[in-house]
Amino acid sequence: MTVEVPYRPLPVNQSNVRYAHGPDSSAQQGVPAGETIEFDWRESHAYPGTSRRFWVHLPAQYDPTKPAALIVFQDGKLYLDPAGEVRGGTVLDNLIHHGKIPVTIGLFVDPGTFEGAESPKNRNAEYDAFDDRYVNFLLEEIIPQVTDRYSITEDPELWGIGGGSSGGNCAFTAAWFRPDKFRRVIGCLSSFAQMPGGNPYPELIPRVPRKPLRIFLQAGHRDLHWNEPERNWLANNLQVAAALAEAGYDFRLVLGDGGHSPNHGGTLVPDALRWLWRPADSH
Repeated sequence: MTVEVPYRPLPVNQSNVRYAHGPDSSAQQGVPAGETIEFDWRESHAYPGTSRRFWVHLPAQYDPTKPAALIVFQDGKLYLDPAGEVRGGTVLDNLIHHGKIPVTIGLFVDPGTFEGAESPKNRNAEYDAFDDRYVNFLLEEIIPQVTDRYSITEDPELWGIGGGSSGGNCAFTAAWFRPDKFRRVIGCLSSFAQMPGGNPYPELIPRVPRKPLRIFLQAGHRDLHWNEPERNWLANNLQVAAALAEAGYDFRLVLGDGGHSPNHGGTLVPDALRWLWRPADSH
């Protein structure tokens, strides 16, 4: 079926652009709201000394006799905020109610902090590292607290992970190392350019057997250092996308205007979720 896209003039200024949210990003009349439950975690073995909060968004359609899909978002509070750019809980409520995605439990996880430390944030150490430490932290410390309480499918085709900036990089790396668990990825303005030791993916992706991943990427024309030879966030995202294309991955890249802001990626989250969970034979 051909989809006709309405004409919209391109802005002349590529920096001062803001994208409007669609109807799936706002509470809709007749759509039941899910329940959001907050948790604290202060006993991390992977990141000793850190504390963090995480939230479980339980959709109104959840039935404990029918295991639900799972989507994990980094920077949980930011991604859950109903007045923010992403509005994750609201989006899940709308898409599930209208049958656009399966019944899905949302897990929104904040990065760790060190209480009382001069540099309290552990976000970059967790999110930008090229290793399996963070994904195993999720699988061994956080997700068991969810699966102990709620019924979640073990099918990795129904497990997604996403985020923006360093959180997008984190989501990609998590699925890269553990495709046996996570096979659906959302990465918005991902911070590949600031990975310690450099971005390994453009060279790595074509060299290893293709992993069973479906990946939605968003990049911005005016992202950080967009016209510079070093630490160029736009270029690094394009290089990762090109490597995925050449390696035959099931991926989608959406390129927009504006700077390093969660706005564009946030407005795309409903479309990203629909695309990630589309039927296997739909391209």
